[in-house]
Parts: sequence; C-alpha cells; structure tokens
Amino acid sequence: MGRYTDIFYVEDDTDFAFIVESAVNEVKAELSIQISMNGKDALSLLDQLCAERLQPKLILLDLNLPGISGIDILKKIRAMPFLRYVPVLLFSTSESSKDVKAALESGANAYVFKPSGYTNLVACLQSIHDFWLFQNARPN
Repeated sequence: MGRYTDIFYVEDDTDFAFIVESAVNEVKAELSIQISMNGKDALSLLDQLCAERLQPKLILLDLNLPGISGIDILKKIRAMPFLRYVPVLLFSTSESSKDVKAALESGANAYVFKPSGYTNLVACLQSIHDFWLFQNARPN
C-alpha cells in the first residue's frame, strides 16, 4: 500500500462512494480518501495499514455491508492497538435508535445519518472535517 490516507471509508454502494469522494474533494482537495467496498477487504486493508504504520485520520463505516457488518468491523478496529484512537464514525441511512445505540456501545465516536442531496452531503462532510480532522485532539 505505502500511501497515507486521511479518510478510510467502507461503503458497498459504488455510486454513493463516488459521490462521497467528489464531496470530500469539494471540502478540501488535498484530502485523501481510500474506499473499501466490503467488510472483508476493509479488514485486510486495515491490517495492511497497521503493518505499514500508516494510520488514517478518520474511519467512516457504512452500517449495512454484505458479509461483515459495520458494527463487526468497528469491534475489530477497536481491538487493533494501532487504530485504537482513530475516530470511527458510523455513516448510515438507518435512523433506528437500536442501530445508534449498538454503534456507540461498540466504540463508535459518533453515528452520522447520511444526508439526502449533494449539497447537504458536502455540508455534512465539511462539518465532519472541521471537527474530526481539524479541531479534535487525539494521541498520535
């Protein structure tokens, strides 16, 4: 891999992943985003990042993924010492309080509802950037 990434995003909807990538570029063109399309590949890539000592600044997880759910990926991330302090946000269309509670109890730093419309998505990602990548302090 050998490449640093600001945002590691796990999303199985290729169209939405492309839209998020475009929106991230609007927020800040210099931000790098790496997208994994399923949980199995995501865990493999995260293992590679750990092995190469490349820590993303933020991890975004879709909740409903084929094979391995976002919650299961989150639990595995929280068990990885190298990624322990990386902020992980569940990014989902589900507004179920059960899903929100499960995410937070499993170690998510936040649960963010996917906004509708491109303009709202850019605004949402701008807020995420401003807080989680700019203002939020965490150990190295």
